[in-house]
Amino acid sequence: MLAETQAAFDSVAEIYDGPRGNNLLIQRMRELSWRTIAGHVAAPAQLLDLGCGTGIDALHFARAGYRVLATDWSPRMVARAAARALDLRLAGQLEAECVGAHELHRIQAAPGGRFDAAYSNFGPLNCIPDLQDVSQQCARLLKPGGHMVFTVIGRVCPWELGRYLLLGRFPRALVRFARDITAVNLNRHRVWTRYYTPREFYRRFAREFELVRFQALSLFLPPPYLIDFYERAPGCNRVLGWLDDHLGQAPLLRGAGDHFLIVLRRRPEAV
Repeated sequence: MLAETQAAFDSVAEIYDGPRGNNLLIQRMRELSWRTIAGHVAAPAQLLDLGCGTGIDALHFARAGYRVLATDWSPRMVARAAARALDLRLAGQLEAECVGAHELHRIQAAPGGRFDAAYSNFGPLNCIPDLQDVSQQCARLLKPGGHMVFTVIGRVCPWELGRYLLLGRFPRALVRFARDITAVNLNRHRVWTRYYTPREFYRRFAREFELVRFQALSLFLPPPYLIDFYERAPGCNRVLGWLDDHLGQAPLLRGAGDHFLIVLRRRPEAV
């Protein structure tokens, strides 16, 4: 399964900076993640990027003065991230390594922890079979009190559920409700994915990390793959964006959305 997922993302590495990987809706979520990370740790802190893709997030933080270890399971994604860092003369701030989030044991730690924070954007952790191992390895790599900020593909996406039910595509409407890991298509390849509610996701990290907060992303706004709808209705989407920003943390709503943002803090006693 991991090999198939790797091949899928290798196949789109050359085009992933375009609409597939960074359209306006994705960038909106990305910027919230950036603000959240910067709110918990200031430059020149050391950051660990899990599932860096072509390096958009890592390059942002390197430009801002952070030191970033950008990791990904796709060699072609890592190569693009490294090349872009070299082109922008940021290689001293950004190091890129082909390491999947399922093999963090390969990253060297330091006494007292090596990283001030870790982050992962847009679902790399949905593709990892054993998140409890990720939790243990992140606890080994992060300093006590270090934060993790993840955007994760959620289980309950009202837009997706409603869209596919209206189209009569009932199996597709229920894909996210599968309890086991399931295959979704990407560029004629299969990506093996497991969907979570925020509480389901956090349970995998609860031993080593405290839950700080979570919120819905693209709950009122459409999910990024409906970018055409978003661009056709700018006035409507300004209202939907306001609702996302102001109600995405409401207790009865924050567990839904295309993605959710979750913030965790390393427990002082975690090893």
